[in-house]
Amino acid sequence: MKSTVEQLSPTRVRINVEVPFDELKPNFDRAYRKLAGQVRIPGFRPGKAPARVIESRIGRAPILDEVVNEAIPAKYMEAVTAGEVKVLGQPEIEVTKLEDGDHLAFTAEVDVRPDITIPAYGEFSVTVDDLELPDSEVDEQLDELRARFGTLTGVERPVENGDFVSVDLSATVGGQDVPEAKTSGLSYEVGSGELIEGIDEALIGAAAGETKTFTTTLVAGEFAGQDAEVSVTVQTVKTRELPEADDEFAQLASEFDTVEELRADLRERLTRVKRMQQGVQARDKILDALLETVEVPIPEKVLQGEIDNRQHDAVHPFDHDEAKLDEFLATQDKTREQFDDEVRAESEKSVRTQLILDALAEAEQVQVNDQELTERIVYQAQRFGVSPDEYVQRAQQSGQLGAIFADVRRGKALAAVVREATVTDASGATVDLAELFGPVEDAPAEQSETAAEPEPVK
Repeated sequence: MKSTVEQLSPTRVRINVEVPFDELKPNFDRAYRKLAGQVRIPGFRPGKAPARVIESRIGRAPILDEVVNEAIPAKYMEAVTAGEVKVLGQPEIEVTKLEDGDHLAFTAEVDVRPDITIPAYGEFSVTVDDLELPDSEVDEQLDELRARFGTLTGVERPVENGDFVSVDLSATVGGQDVPEAKTSGLSYEVGSGELIEGIDEALIGAAAGETKTFTTTLVAGEFAGQDAEVSVTVQTVKTRELPEADDEFAQLASEFDTVEELRADLRERLTRVKRMQQGVQARDKILDALLETVEVPIPEKVLQGEIDNRQHDAVHPFDHDEAKLDEFLATQDKTREQFDDEVRAESEKSVRTQLILDALAEAEQVQVNDQELTERIVYQAQRFGVSPDEYVQRAQQSGQLGAIFADVRRGKALAAVVREATVTDASGATVDLAELFGPVEDAPAEQSETAAEPEPVK
């Protein structure tokens, strides 16, 4: 087989392939066996007719079609490997010559990863926020812990922010009932913002047995994007009483003997969270610096695929009704043109990010082992509330296991840049991110999930 690679643009190539017929003998053998099992020929058992008999019966054309259809994908991949072509997406293949008994020729146009020049990692310098931890934040964490051990007590007064209420809900749009919005005996913490917009304002000041109405815009379901008239009736009002923050509570809620020991532990935990936030901020700023300084030609077909995926995801909650999506955008004071521009900009950034991180991964020769892949699968499964086995099964069915692998690899590549960059806080002090990203000489792979998680290039 002969193959050549013709560069059409920084992001697209044409692969020219010529295959002599003597290399296609195994394909012809398989084609004859397959067709022999499909064609009934008098005097021969199914699948036992000789090749010449099959050919005389059905003609040469079906055999050539079978051979070509089977051979082209394999020969294409062989040419890609031989030419070290970093392909993206599926090729557009055209058979240019088929001379029976002589050779098969075809071309394959496909998007490829562009050559990307990455500056020296040590040249990057970013500033992150100071690590500040006022006592009020420790108090807030302690109050949240106390709330877990709190008790609810009924009160005879109007609803206040922070109360727990039991309510009945119903809604109409243009006089038509909204079935999915109708419920009774719903428990809700006022001020949590976990229900529909406007309900907190309606509930505050209402007494048990009182009904309030308000208008809100529905964000899902049959009437998504439309204004609904909502009625909420208060059944009961309860307040949460918290235990005293003393040594007795510390012994009840933790392994510590005193509340001061408990507060010290909470402070230490919050400090670790703050340091992680600094690391995430540094990572994001360095990624932005890469995007600003590195020139990345974007493969148009890959970009269009990213745009199509995002637009599909946007219209999916509206049952793929474009008109309903437009109505919803109008409630957000946004036109469809503005939305499309935003989707394109986000898609361009996503594709550029992936291409840069893939180039970094190749430059660093980043490897991903089974443990790292398993850790990411477990992490993702927890995010989606499913078991790791179910998550893997879904990923296999949707062909996304490769994308998970690529995300881990990209995360490790970005961590390599962060470790060598100069990171200081707002006060000018150097920030040591070794705990999060590992030291330069021995970075732990398990930190890869702290890196950017862009959508995978298809």
